[in-house]
Amino acid sequence: MQTHEQELTVTKDHIDLLNHVNNIEYVRWVQDIAEAHWNLKTSQEIRQDYYWFMISHHIQYKGEAFLGDTILLKTFILNSKGAKSTRAVDIYNKKTNKLLATSETIWCFMSHETNRPARIPEDISNLFS
Repeated sequence: MQTHEQELTVTKDHIDLLNHVNNIEYVRWVQDIAEAHWNLKTSQEIRQDYYWFMISHHIQYKGEAFLGDTILLKTFILNSKGAKSTRAVDIYNKKTNKLLATSETIWCFMSHETNRPARIPEDISNLFS
């Protein structure tokens, strides 16, 4: 299993009225790291032919993050079959290594040409395994 990691620092734009990171930011980070991993591993030609559509998303919040915290995001593919792929994202406080949130998202592989689901080609699947 191949893991992709990114770091970010919590800014005032991430903070809600309770003075911690707003839950919607975690969802945004999950989507952003998935997109970054896809862009990192694929060519422009692949991205012109295919895209991903979110089918379902589950996130569990386990801790809080605050202004100035350094966040470590880790993502990896749990499984892929047919046109669907399940991606996990774990979000940590980098300093304390505390798990703040974990998520699983089911994505559908889509063809730009048809705007319909497409079977994930083995060569693309291999880029993430």
